Amino acid sequence: MVELAGLGPAPFAAMLLADLGADVVRVDRPGPAPLGVDPARDVTNRNKRSVLLDLKSPEGPGLLLDLVERADVLVEGYRPGVAERLGVGPAACLARNPRLVYGRMTGWGQDGPLAARAGHDIGYIATAGALGLIGPPEGPPAVPANLLGDYAGGSLYLVVGVLAALHHARTTGTGQVVDAAIVDGTAHLGAMLWGMLGAGVWQDRRGVNLLDGGCPYYAVYATADRGWMAVGALEPQFYAEFAALLELGEDAPDRGDLTRWPELRDLIAARFATRTRAEWTDLFEGTDACVAPVLSLREAAAHPHLRARGTFAEAAGLLQPAPAPRFSATPGTLRRPPARPGAHTAEVARDWHLPALAPAATESHDP
Repeated sequence: MVELAGLGPAPFAAMLLADLGADVVRVDRPGPAPLGVDPARDVTNRNKRSVLLDLKSPEGPGLLLDLVERADVLVEGYRPGVAERLGVGPAACLARNPRLVYGRMTGWGQDGPLAARAGHDIGYIATAGALGLIGPPEGPPAVPANLLGDYAGGSLYLVVGVLAALHHARTTGTGQVVDAAIVDGTAHLGAMLWGMLGAGVWQDRRGVNLLDGGCPYYAVYATADRGWMAVGALEPQFYAEFAALLELGEDAPDRGDLTRWPELRDLIAARFATRTRAEWTDLFEGTDACVAPVLSLREAAAHPHLRARGTFAEAAGLLQPAPAPRFSATPGTLRRPPARPGAHTAEVARDWHLPALAPAATESHDP
């Protein structure tokens, strides 16, 4: 598999495929690392090999097409038209390798009124209707880092598309282009909510619904030490255990009476405010009350359950999420540390039988 170096969702998608065993060759451009991040600490470069190749040099596109001829998949995250201008767009690549799966990762997609415009995760999820789902009814929407758009709506949909297209290519001998747009994937993530909206059980505004924090027993509450506890006691039996452990009392408002939800929320909030996060964690741990502490990244890595499962791993001096999902016969592994640009040019030239690939160009260009 060939990855044209970029930022964010395309590298993450290539990392996921590499975690699952793909031989990913990342084609880096000569020059400084993007955003100033040390490549040796960029976890999304793990399990990959890197070659340096200047696609704006006279020989660059031809060398890339030589790689493409030997690859099953190519992934790029350029704006629409950039790969074509460089001479390595889908037409050129599929002409060289008709079985190729050409994966394209963008925010707005390959066509449409906004296709050529710049953007970032926050704008894509805003446009797709997802950002407006998150946060209290009073005040601004809450920004979910760039996990919801770039990685959930973008990377994961690109991976699914690539794998489906790869299955088709191996069955029929015919490759194709996968157009993975973050706006499309993020909108698709909302399928269940669109069904609820159409059924009249979801209001088209945030903070007033069952699953967006509007429900007092599916919400987040502050503790005495300014920590937070997440409550998801939706089912009656789980709510009963939650109410008993929290000591809400028999005179607590009926959870099914929506008119009394504000009153119930205030009661739950008052109870959580009486103890620290650690105290509530100890109380609810191991129960079916569906309550969990809100942890930071480093706290999550230290959680006993995640430690027992090996959800996080340390490799090459970096604490990082372990490969997921898990397989009984072909488990993902951390085979290589994050690839430094160009570190494997000679190795790839040998393994892919491309002696012309080395030495790499040294002049830096920005497509």
